[in-house]
Amino acid sequence: MSSVSDIPAASADDTIARYEARLAFETDCWDVHHAFETGQVDFVLLDVRSPALYAAAHVPGAISLPHGKITERKMAEWPVETLFVVYCAGPHCNGADRGALRLARLGRKVKLMIGGMTGWADEGFEFAKG
Repeated sequence: MSSVSDIPAASADDTIARYEARLAFETDCWDVHHAFETGQVDFVLLDVRSPALYAAAHVPGAISLPHGKITERKMAEWPVETLFVVYCAGPHCNGADRGALRLARLGRKVKLMIGGMTGWADEGFEFAKG
């Protein structure tokens, strides 16, 4: 028996539950890019890194809002039912997690764009500057 099969795989029902739950918390760079390319943007994309990093390069269509600046007053600019998608530098950065947590604590719907800037670059998508 291999170390892969040493621990039995989860049941189909448990696997469905896990991945349905996971997809409720995250989206990926491809899906965000596709939404912008097709004009089906039904979310607000937030770059939660520093303003300087945002100015150097960011995902086109993103708004700069560092995670530490996510406040109830700032979020009042959007209807409460708005879905936010947050990203940071990449898998080595927890800024997007911090931003998602702040949004959730304010009662806002949020998903994390897995991969962040690193994932965007890995897909070969262009960045905006300024």
